[in-house]
Amino acid sequence: MAIRVYLDDVLRARGMTARELCAKVGITEANLSILRSGKAKGVRFGTVNRICYFLDCDVGDILKFDGNLEDNGDE
Repeated sequence: MAIRVYLDDVLRARGMTARELCAKVGITEANLSILRSGKAKGVRFGTVNRICYFLDCDVGDILKFDGNLEDNGDE
């Protein structure tokens, strides 16, 4: 995946559990787990907004581009 997810690092730095974040953001633990694993094919901006708000971080703190083009035919 060309986008790396560093959500676990930010959670750890903030002393927050994934379960606590789910409760604040309003998403299921299963959906957060998919995002944390890097296997999500998409995420809503509203969800990213809420994650960043409750973790007091920037989008670039949790999502980073690895410099490679992933060409899997999805556009």
